[in-house]
Amino acid sequence: MAETKRIRIRSRDDQLFDAAVYTITAVLLILVGYPLLFVVSASFSNPIDVVEGRVWLLPQGFTLEPYRLVFENEKIWKGYGNTIFYAVAGTLINIVLTVLAAYPLSRKDLPGQQYLMFFVTFTMFFSGGLIPTYLLVKGLGINNTIWAMLIPGAIATYNLIVMRSFFQNSIPYELQESAWLDGCSFFRLLWSVILPLSKPILAVMVLFYGVGHWNAYFNALIYLKDSDLYPLQLILREILILNQDDMAGGDAAGMTERVMMAESIKYSVIIISSVPVLMLYPFIQRYFVKGVMIGSIKG
Repeated sequence: MAETKRIRIRSRDDQLFDAAVYTITAVLLILVGYPLLFVVSASFSNPIDVVEGRVWLLPQGFTLEPYRLVFENEKIWKGYGNTIFYAVAGTLINIVLTVLAAYPLSRKDLPGQQYLMFFVTFTMFFSGGLIPTYLLVKGLGINNTIWAMLIPGAIATYNLIVMRSFFQNSIPYELQESAWLDGCSFFRLLWSVILPLSKPILAVMVLFYGVGHWNAYFNALIYLKDSDLYPLQLILREILILNQDDMAGGDAAGMTERVMMAESIKYSVIIISSVPVLMLYPFIQRYFVKGVMIGSIKG
């Protein structure tokens, strides 16, 4: 029997809808892509051309001097190293604690599960505030230490709820019961059964927590006084403030050199600080959509 091919006739309304979708997508792509392109072009351009507004799309007066200045700046390297440490150590702490909290809350046999989830969810809407949090950090003796960057945000409530929903809805409870009947302890069950089946949500959590630590600056601004502990974001902030001070006052003779230094470092550091996150995403991209959809929509 010959197969009949059905050809879908698109109405005028469908064509108009598609045209509107493509138009809006193109506008959003331009709005998002142009600032990124400008930053890349400015980082390779002569800073005088950037200041005078001659850089639009492509670099003007191509130079690698900005990156040389960055690589020779010891404070930036120190901040870069601190940020890498905070991102790696902080994400490790976040993942361990979130898993250890989310898995028990996902089990049906946990006494008082609903009440515990109420208290967890309650913290999303009501918090102690900045001053009580600062007093708590100071009272714990971790003020102006690396732990001030790692402990206060050790568990994000939203991420905890997403991971708990994934455990509840994506891993059959019967599988856990059978492993338990075979003699698995709860920790062995978590390590040998739950975690191997949870790669999508773990990848999403690594990205969420990692990017959060990489971009974090507020905790450092509040809790850190020692400049040797500053993350890269605070170093960038100091550079921007220094740039504004130099532009506001100072002799005209040294203005050009200071502007070149500030502008060159500003754009090149933005590129350098974004590279690790951009390199991380392709490795977990295949898990990302699946983990977000399963963990957040179900349950």
